[in-house]
Amino acid sequence: MPIKTGDQYIERIDRQNINIWYKGVQIEGPLSKHPAFKGLIQTQAEMYNMQCDEQYLAQMTYPSPETGEPVGLSFLPPKNAEDLQRRRKMIELWSGKHHGFLGRSPDYMNTAIMSLFTAADILEDLNPKYAENLRKYYAYCRDQDITLSHAFIQPQASKISGQIDATEDSIAAKVVEINDEGMIVTGAFMMATQGATCDEMLVFPTPSPSFVDDDNPFAFAFAVPNDLPGMTFFCRESYAASSLYDHPLSSRYEEMDTLVVFDRVLVPHDRIFYYGDEAYGARLFDESHFHTHMAHQIITRYIAKTEFFLGVLESLAEEQNSVLEPYNFQQISRTITFLETFKALRLASEIGASSDKFGYLIPDKGPLLASTIHFSEFYPEMVEMVQKFSSSGLIMIPSESDFISSAGSYLSQYLKGNVSDAWYRNALFRLAWELGAGAFGGRQTQFERLFFGNSQTLAFRMYNSYDNHEYFRQIIHEFIASQYPHTDSTSEEQ
Repeated sequence: MPIKTGDQYIERIDRQNINIWYKGVQIEGPLSKHPAFKGLIQTQAEMYNMQCDEQYLAQMTYPSPETGEPVGLSFLPPKNAEDLQRRRKMIELWSGKHHGFLGRSPDYMNTAIMSLFTAADILEDLNPKYAENLRKYYAYCRDQDITLSHAFIQPQASKISGQIDATEDSIAAKVVEINDEGMIVTGAFMMATQGATCDEMLVFPTPSPSFVDDDNPFAFAFAVPNDLPGMTFFCRESYAASSLYDHPLSSRYEEMDTLVVFDRVLVPHDRIFYYGDEAYGARLFDESHFHTHMAHQIITRYIAKTEFFLGVLESLAEEQNSVLEPYNFQQISRTITFLETFKALRLASEIGASSDKFGYLIPDKGPLLASTIHFSEFYPEMVEMVQKFSSSGLIMIPSESDFISSAGSYLSQYLKGNVSDAWYRNALFRLAWELGAGAFGGRQTQFERLFFGNSQTLAFRMYNSYDNHEYFRQIIHEFIASQYPHTDSTSEEQ
């Protein structure tokens, strides 16, 4: 099966038998009907429909090298500049659909598995079967249009246990047994965003140190369907609401974050990508240029989201006849500046792209990593701009039901705006509320602050990615030497 439609996506999600808990109750019945998930599932169904639409087919798909049928362009490993640009244009279409609010839109994990696939050769030395597994799994995801999520981060208790407890006592994620059918895994992972609204999960934790001489049981990577026996999902409270008018963002784009527990889950041998030697996990991330490929996808989402915020700020200023107020036009100009900066950084990454040792084209990582630092710092600024632009209008926002009530004519009379009627003006401020003060907006702010790592991780990644530290120090050494020639006082005395 090549690219799937929205209906096929929904059918796949609904037929799974996920052990998933929400507010102390095990969810039963179709997930697409549950109020915590139905808005997001419908949005992603619309995204999948886009790639099947004749209007977008050529822009969003390419022929599978194995079947010749159309598959998603975000699975394409770029070999040249045209490939890189085609991938980016496809990602732009989906990012424009969700305006950058879906951090785990399907193209994100499609890019992830594509990236790891490009470095599968390094697994040959560890175990040729692992290399074959990764290649086949990538092809399976591509040709079956698998919707993926991932589980990388372990709870704090697991991290500490992995560092101080004996291997047999540790609650860190680990392989507890290997048999003829596969390996049995126990452990927990948090922030498995969209773990319930996907087909499968890629599990690739940072391994704890091992205190045994044999294979490290904490070092592994694999992918499995998210409804295997022994898997349990716990959801955070949902911010989704049913009214598109009252909650225009959460009703469409609320991605559920989950804690997923593996209790002696059997992972088949053909789904294991590496085991036992943590060095190969680090090499896969490094030599696949994982963070670079991911950042190329992410920056396009950043651009779409910044454009959306810019539109909100422009609309709020126009609605209140305050475009020319010094604070407003300065902040709008600042947002435009960052938008153009992100576009320039993306362009620089594509112009500076070069081929890796496997023959794949890698965007220049410097501009992309710089964008992850900029956006994590700038996003809270944009949220504050929305709060200040909205002023008290962010508070007095009646609901849709108020407008359609028998008393709604009062609202239509007294809440009309500078350039619009009361219904539209109120809708604009309800949107501003979700961005600047609501639960959905709060989660988005925290999400963007930490999306690609905390500030220290981002800075460390940027510093380590740069090869020119000595070059810049040398500029200063030579400058000082040329202006102030060193005099050997010992030789002068002689």
